[in-house]
Amino acid sequence: MLIAFMIESHPTWTATDTVKACKIWAEYQASHDVSHSIGRAVGIDPASGQVWFGDSAKDIVLTLKQQGIRTPLFFLRVGQDYYARKGGRK
Repeated sequence: MLIAFMIESHPTWTATDTVKACKIWAEYQASHDVSHSIGRAVGIDPASGQVWFGDSAKDIVLTLKQQGIRTPLFFLRVGQDYYARKGGRK
């Protein structure tokens, strides 16, 4: 199961947005070599199809705010199907 990690909650985010973001990310990986970015955060905008990379979700959001871009994003870690896991390992 994929988990969206939102820095700021967005009341209009839907399951459809999550599905769209996952599709965009799958298509992006199929056409781009992301092996150099393993472990980095990736933010995906399901509305525009744009993809941004950073050291963390917060880093991506701050960069976009500096550019005047405010849009809800779906976050993952490159090479993982999640951004962060909750709880410890056993």
